[in-house]
Amino acid sequence: MTSARSTDRSSRGVGDPLDTFCRDHLPPRDQWPELIFELPELQYPEQLNAAVELLAGPADDHACVRGSGTDWTYGELRAQAARIAAVLVEDAGLVTGNRVLLRGPNEPWLVACWLGVLLAGGVAVTTMPMLRAQEVAAISELAQPSLALCHEDFTDALPDLPTISYPAELDGRCAGKPATFAPVPTAADDVALLAFTSGTTGRPKATMHLHRDVLAIADTFSRHVIRIEPDDVVTGTPPIAFTFGLGGLVVFPMRAGASIVLLDKVTPEKLADAITDEGVTVLFTAPTAYRAIMAAGKVDRLAGLRRAVSAGETLPAGVWHAVHDATGLRIIDGIGSTEMLHVFIASSDDDIRPGTTGRAVPGYRAAILDDDGNPVPDGTPGHLAVKGPTGCRYLDGDRQSSYVRHGWNLTGDTFVRDADGYFTYLARSDDMIVSSGYNISGPEVEQALLGHPDVLDCAVVASPDEQRGAVVTAYVVLREGAEPDAAALQDFTKATIAPYKYPRIVRFVPALPRTSTGKLQRYVLRERAEDRS
Repeated sequence: MTSARSTDRSSRGVGDPLDTFCRDHLPPRDQWPELIFELPELQYPEQLNAAVELLAGPADDHACVRGSGTDWTYGELRAQAARIAAVLVEDAGLVTGNRVLLRGPNEPWLVACWLGVLLAGGVAVTTMPMLRAQEVAAISELAQPSLALCHEDFTDALPDLPTISYPAELDGRCAGKPATFAPVPTAADDVALLAFTSGTTGRPKATMHLHRDVLAIADTFSRHVIRIEPDDVVTGTPPIAFTFGLGGLVVFPMRAGASIVLLDKVTPEKLADAITDEGVTVLFTAPTAYRAIMAAGKVDRLAGLRRAVSAGETLPAGVWHAVHDATGLRIIDGIGSTEMLHVFIASSDDDIRPGTTGRAVPGYRAAILDDDGNPVPDGTPGHLAVKGPTGCRYLDGDRQSSYVRHGWNLTGDTFVRDADGYFTYLARSDDMIVSSGYNISGPEVEQALLGHPDVLDCAVVASPDEQRGAVVTAYVVLREGAEPDAAALQDFTKATIAPYKYPRIVRFVPALPRTSTGKLQRYVLRERAEDRS
């Protein structure tokens, strides 16, 4: 069934946004992808607040979320989110539709803040604590938040913005608030969150996701593929600021009424120990972590898992088989995108074919298209195209036409499909570098390097890496008289942008390959990187 829902709320008074920024900055409806709601569980009411639905789970005394010294039941999280919503509305003057910048590590307070923002009718803009000031400023410039809720250890990089720090300040403000809050009756197609992704130009792009989208990713991938149960204990490594982490570590377990263990700054070895110590049954992480756990001799710690999910980069068949041989565990591989909010191709249990990503998640359709948008025969490489209950909506329609074509979402990946409907990844179609599960924009790293006084010119590409899938490789042209110092450039990059984006390989060259018109020939550098990897 194709959605015919409209964003026009002229007939609805209650719950209408007072701040119409998000509604005004949605791309025109004719630029949206086709949305389909074929499953019965995807038939949502017009009035819907995703936080209300996620908090309406098990009994008050059921374990909900713990980490960083905090341990809350569902009842305690409900009360805390309600108090935060009251602080936002009564103390901070939040009106429906205001954006709230969230910044902090993976811990229960961040979950409570995220839920509180949605309860209050706000729009959550969650950022990673490792981002530098210029990166947070770029996000703030696009999202135009009204205020920030920020962990007290990470306020230094915030732009000039009204801020409430947590836990101490926010906890003090919450102390005088009741444990209940009348949630704002948002519409299912009101924007609930802005999630940011880096494009090939290095400029951040904001993807706009609705209240119904938050539930849809749980009612498709989680419900039909992962199948989280109330007695499960869920943990993982992706930041909640990433949609992979938001879904896997917040939305999916809460939709199922399960328990969550949040880990901050955890190494793969400590992750393996935590799985045993915390009784974890469902894990979300990247292939890099599975490889590192095996290398550390701790793969046996995975044996207690009921489900293991891998995303962020392609899961090699060798890693899948090694984990399965050691533990009997069948890792669920999947591909998703910030634009689609979460995973749309994956398989589980006996449907898994190691080396392939899987089949379209129930509720989604996937196809392989040629350059003109036509389906290609099975076995023929082409552009991966997806449609379902979620889809790409860039803020202001920024580059919307490059991602949405012919009603499909084009992910920028080259895939091939076989006759049984299994999709296999071949390559990225753009300049994004996927390293250890992180998406890193090559042009963004280039801009950081060009800020160094010794760098005259540079280009960044991916080099294949057995452990990380790929690593950032920089080709650098120095100014005359400058001494090559790779470590200095790496440190400079770490201080300018998030440390995980720095070039692990720096190669000094006299000039970059360019066409007669001055355009950079990236393919030449990619070939060099592959030849010397």
